[in-house]
Amino acid sequence: METDDAILICRRAGRGFGRGNLIRLAERLRRELAGGRPYRCLLTDDRELRRLNRQFLGRDYPTDVLSFPAGEEFLGEIAISVDRAREQAARYGHSLEEELAILMLHGLLHLVGFDHERDRGRMRRAEAHWRRLLGLPDGLIERTLAVHRPAAPRSRS
Repeated sequence: METDDAILICRRAGRGFGRGNLIRLAERLRRELAGGRPYRCLLTDDRELRRLNRQFLGRDYPTDVLSFPAGEEFLGEIAISVDRAREQAARYGHSLEEELAILMLHGLLHLVGFDHERDRGRMRRAEAHWRRLLGLPDGLIERTLAVHRPAAPRSRS
């Protein structure tokens, strides 16, 4: 990503969302969640997320969000596919801007040290808390849990 002081970088991100609103959200999250520590967020397309996913994780497909932790002073970088976000927003019935906010929050929680695969629900609870504060719909962890949750047994009449 770029090395300037921009918190939000848009590269091949397209239209349909309020950049100013997302910059304000990113700044609020920097103050309130990241303790004032800087980070950067790249909004881009599937092609770039696929390249990053392949390069850094060995996975040859586009994904919605990737986090690249750096350290204490500079937290790191988040990359978000606007293409994936647009598709997910349509699937879950909310705006593209809300989906981008959900992905940014999820990525930043990883940068500050949460790991939903290992932390016994700490990240899920933190994400739910922040989504409530920000007025956002269900996040990535809840969606994943809903997909993997076994269906309730049907009653026989």
